[in-house]
Amino acid sequence: MSERRVFLKTSLVLSLYSIINLNAKELNDKEVNMEFFMPEESEPHKRTWMSFVANDYIWSKKQIPEVKRNLALIAKTIAKYEPVNIILSKHDKNNAIKLLDGLDSHNYPITLIEKDVDDLWFRDTAPTFVYNNKNEKLGIDFNFNAWGNKQEFKLDSELSSFITKHEKLKVLKTHLTLEGGCFEINGHGVAIMTESCIINDNRNPNLSKNEIEKELKYLLGLEKIIWLKGLKDKDITDAHTDFYARFTKENEILVAYEPYKNSYEHQLTLENIEILKNASDLNGKKFKIIILENPQEVNKKFGIEDFAAGYIGYYLCNNALIMQGFGDEHADNEAKKILQKAYPNRVIEQLRIDGIASGGGTIHCATQQEPVDL
Repeated sequence: MSERRVFLKTSLVLSLYSIINLNAKELNDKEVNMEFFMPEESEPHKRTWMSFVANDYIWSKKQIPEVKRNLALIAKTIAKYEPVNIILSKHDKNNAIKLLDGLDSHNYPITLIEKDVDDLWFRDTAPTFVYNNKNEKLGIDFNFNAWGNKQEFKLDSELSSFITKHEKLKVLKTHLTLEGGCFEINGHGVAIMTESCIINDNRNPNLSKNEIEKELKYLLGLEKIIWLKGLKDKDITDAHTDFYARFTKENEILVAYEPYKNSYEHQLTLENIEILKNASDLNGKKFKIIILENPQEVNKKFGIEDFAAGYIGYYLCNNALIMQGFGDEHADNEAKKILQKAYPNRVIEQLRIDGIASGGGTIHCATQQEPVDL
């Protein structure tokens, strides 16, 4: 087990074996001596969770076939390195098997699980997996509400508990509403989060920043949160953290930069860079900042209004890094070089997923890691 996993407390008053649904706030209020810890994404995975869905009440007819091809490509690529579980509707099963080139032709198994879902963003709808200090794995249900009731989400709101119970794990409940894309952790007690998507009345009305921070520190095993300001109402997520900043090491952060000055993200990314340059770890040491410039040329075929053009949305699976390419040859190559230097011991896989990008998301947005059992 990695040395990154450090619990601040070691005693556990209440046995979790007899509990199916745990409410973190209630346990806090009862002064139960408990700690949870979220392993960093680069730690060993048991599998990756994804979906195979592009419903016509969310995606356009032009986008749907390409989005499904993109999802299959991501799943096939990850299956070179670790198992993949895909949740999908019954009517999508045959198409999925075809696009996946079968289920048994990969280094690791791809398993299909039938359940209707609304959308593909499993970073936000699947559970956030954590350990407790008895080495039990649990899944946090962050009460997904479609980024503040911005699209249909009834089916997606069921996913976190569904997946956790499918794995025969306990569901860790919380009074907070947020998504997995809202936070980025370094595995050493520090997280980067965005105020605009967490401290927002469309998720957490009537809760103060201190109340929210206390709960998140408790749930994820944190000692410090670095807050980016973000920006409300410009994209559906209200500026998810994982599109702007990612830890590569305990003391190193990749930060997105948008060079196009007419974009609202130009000023936003400059502000993020400034905040993170002045931030420090638990020892008071400043972070090393690596700038990752967004591409300037993208494929507009599937739509441009919501297009997510950035390299920060990569996904770490076992022994590999899955990143996007956009057809901007210089920017694609430069980003790949930067990521290879940041992750020298990983295979870099660069994929074109323009359909998913046209809907405002990344490879990271479409995936959720499940860490190994301890």
